[in-house]
Amino acid sequence: MRRNFPLNTVDAFLVTAKHLNLTRAAKELCLTQGAVSRKISTLEEWLGYALFDRHARGLHLTPQGNTLLPEMQHAFEHLLSVANNACHKSSVIRLKAPTCAMRWLVPKLVQLESTAPEIQVALTTTVEHGVNFKNESYDAAIIFGHTDNHGTLLFEECLTPVVSQQLLPEEPLTAEILSRYTFLHPTRDRTDWSLWLAQNTDIAPVMNKNQHFDTMDLAISAAIQGFGIAIADATLVAEDLRRGRLVQPFARQVKTGACYRLVLRHANENSADLEAFKHSLLTLSE
Repeated sequence: MRRNFPLNTVDAFLVTAKHLNLTRAAKELCLTQGAVSRKISTLEEWLGYALFDRHARGLHLTPQGNTLLPEMQHAFEHLLSVANNACHKSSVIRLKAPTCAMRWLVPKLVQLESTAPEIQVALTTTVEHGVNFKNESYDAAIIFGHTDNHGTLLFEECLTPVVSQQLLPEEPLTAEILSRYTFLHPTRDRTDWSLWLAQNTDIAPVMNKNQHFDTMDLAISAAIQGFGIAIADATLVAEDLRRGRLVQPFARQVKTGACYRLVLRHANENSADLEAFKHSLLTLSE
């Protein structure tokens, strides 16, 4: 059986082939000229043929050496790539997101941690709906509002009433019955409920009892606990509807014109990781 390949001689061969000069090769490799020469001799002995012809003015590759060089370079570069990937340390993506998006975002981050563990996300929640990369140190942000095409669309806001199963009557939910509920508002005004009712004029309840919250997530949580009937974004409550924590008494949904978008910081040193994060988030959103 032939003895093991002398892997530690490859760099000497490649660097010497680049310079065709033992002195310059030794300097790049931080070795003595004699050490480089011995490495090449070891490789030539293992191969069974000479790699270089020695001349007074320097070295020349032999035909066999010239044939071996490109394949050896490709193999060595592949080895370096594998090693670099193996020791690659995951960068942390600093993500800013409004609390109203948490019901949608958190399950996605859980999936992301399982499917792409190399992508680490440091999440900061806020009641703000925008981001200013000039003044804030985030790498990415989820923004909400009536925006233009800035960033990547995640989903459009579509409003629909939701209520816990325990509050839903057996008979059809008429305007009279609906008027007995406590109406849960995701903002300090009644804008969202008013928008939905304006496009569903056959349902005209009287809002005798109202509770106002600072975020939609709080209003949804109150509805799950049976506090009343909330107006919520269909995407944000999709998992609650699927698990039976909430019921959608009316099939009709109303678009508000607002949407959730993902924006990334430009010229970021983690741009490759950010693109991978965006791709993963969009894939998980499907």
